[in-house]
Amino acid sequence: MAEDGTFDRLPKKEVAVLTKQREKLERFLGGIEDMPRIPDVLYVVDPHKEQIAVSEAKKLHIPIVAMVDTNSDPDDIDVIIPSNDDAIRAVRLITAKMADAVIEGKQGEDDNVEAAAEETVSADSLKDLKDSVEGNN
Repeated sequence: MAEDGTFDRLPKKEVAVLTKQREKLERFLGGIEDMPRIPDVLYVVDPHKEQIAVSEAKKLHIPIVAMVDTNSDPDDIDVIIPSNDDAIRAVRLITAKMADAVIEGKQGEDDNVEAAAEETVSADSLKDLKDSVEGNN
């Protein structure tokens, strides 16, 4: 609408509301357009809070690994990790172990430059995730 001149004909307040909506969508969904393919697996910390992500993963047949608490429905989850998803220490511990396992699994693969460019999650980004979770950053 900004490019075709529609904003010039709309009231200032309506333009502000539309711009705010566009910025919010870009912030939450902007990373999706850079993904070369759908992810192989989805890791969710609180499936009760992230119900939309779980339902979308189910529609796309993406396996879900999740930390499940007593307030969550485990029927939609493929791999259940029984834990307290509200405790930051539990989230840090399990997420760090997940990152370690993925890094260890990536070390066994051949270092193919083209395959590494196409990967959605690299070992370096998982190490950064692990470091940030553990507070080493």
